[in-house]
Amino acid sequence: MPDELMGRHPEVTQDARELVELATTEEGVGELLRRGLDWVSRVVPFDLATLFLLKEGRLEAVAARGPLANQAVRKHSLQLADFPSLKHALETRRARAFTEEDHSHGDGDPFDGVLDLPAGHACMVVPLCAGERCYGVLTLDRAQCETYAQPVVDLVEVYGQMLATALQGAEQRATAERLHRQDHEHAKLLESQLGGDSEGILESSLSPVMRDVSLRARQVAETDTPVLITGETGTGKERLARAIHRWSSRADQPFVSLNCAAIPAGLLESELFGHVKGAFTGANRDRAGRFQMAHGGTLLLDEIGELPVELQAKLLRALQEKAFEPVGSDKTVRADVRILAATHVDLHQAIAQKRFREDLFYRLSVFPLRLPPLRERREDLPQLTLFLLEEQAKRTGRRGMRVTASGLARLAAYDWPGNLRELANALERATILTRGQELTAQSFDLPGEPRAREVAATVSGSVEETPAPLSAGAKVPTLAAVQREHILRVLTLTRGRVYGEGGAAALLGLKPSTLQSRMKKLGIARLEGFTAAEDA
Repeated sequence: MPDELMGRHPEVTQDARELVELATTEEGVGELLRRGLDWVSRVVPFDLATLFLLKEGRLEAVAARGPLANQAVRKHSLQLADFPSLKHALETRRARAFTEEDHSHGDGDPFDGVLDLPAGHACMVVPLCAGERCYGVLTLDRAQCETYAQPVVDLVEVYGQMLATALQGAEQRATAERLHRQDHEHAKLLESQLGGDSEGILESSLSPVMRDVSLRARQVAETDTPVLITGETGTGKERLARAIHRWSSRADQPFVSLNCAAIPAGLLESELFGHVKGAFTGANRDRAGRFQMAHGGTLLLDEIGELPVELQAKLLRALQEKAFEPVGSDKTVRADVRILAATHVDLHQAIAQKRFREDLFYRLSVFPLRLPPLRERREDLPQLTLFLLEEQAKRTGRRGMRVTASGLARLAAYDWPGNLRELANALERATILTRGQELTAQSFDLPGEPRAREVAATVSGSVEETPAPLSAGAKVPTLAAVQREHILRVLTLTRGRVYGEGGAAALLGLKPSTLQSRMKKLGIARLEGFTAAEDA
């Protein structure tokens, strides 16, 4: 902006600030243009000020001010190729006042047929250009035949630059909002495709430890408190995170996940916070990061223990201030995000080894939740197999599959180092290899299970291998004692549940009434009386 113009017209600086501020609001381009014309009226006289925006080779009027402004003017449009003077103004990016000689030798009046203006009337064309883009032109007309002075033309040219810059800002904001909405929709689509019924697998649990985890998760879901989910690989940490999101007030907003161990360290910062065009080789456009994609919703930082130390400080600041700078940008971006973190790493040990920041740990671990391994919740196996088979049926089409008593016994005898993920894989593999709808002990291929065959044979009532002979003098248990011990084992597996699919009666191949009668005869009480019955 020329200094002499700034000195003579200090109001221009204030107008520039107001234009920039207006461009960042949600009032829309229409309001921005109307206000821009109002400000022009304060520094230059006109009977008609018209704003034309360039669209596919045509100039279309979008706003008009002054005594001559009417409906015909506001709907007026021009083919740019028919008016070389307007095209020249856009190419040179310089404002120009037209003289009477220009009118007589030029390319005609843009308002011929719309307004009856006298020949030689005062006219000015101001290009609206910013950066690499020309948005259109501003035309100023007066009914009297008096040419605009050059200082006035220079001043209005400055206004044109200001208005074009504001238009550029408004366009960038609209583009960012559109991309943000697309990112939200994309995140919601991924969530619906990958999420599964997280609540079902939690609430189908019978084990006290999982009931406690589910209850605490529901309680913390109602807040925006950060949650740190720990547990071995495959225990269902992401499922629990999705359940917390769905139980929260943010359920209608995106759930976005980032696996910190799956992305090269050099790209993690961009994945988290986004980048601007030109930030690094290959950054051909602005790209929103996971924080921006999760705005209003939930961000799961999976395998947080693998986050590089050099990036932990920036993450800590983003969590504390809810603000960050995309890679290559000096502009602060704010995001309203609820943070969940998950890891199988012992973070206390990582802190001791200087691989994880202690301050970041305490920022994330406001509400810790530990998911137990499957070997600590074997009583959930009947319900888990039912749930996982139903979930897999949606993908494989194999509906009606069920695990028999011998199959459950074999599963119960295995230690499950891969936990729920390994169980799901074992069920899917068995489903593919089994022709019928029943998954028996023989359907499963599980490594390292020395007791599986023995337990499976006992539960199914068929001895697959010849039992080891009793040693001389060994005490021989009675048939009643063997039955009692076996029923107790199955009841422990089902957590005392007798009725329904997956209950003890179904596993033993008995009617519930028959099982209850036999339990009464053998002196077996329900679950709450197990200890007393066994002591007796």
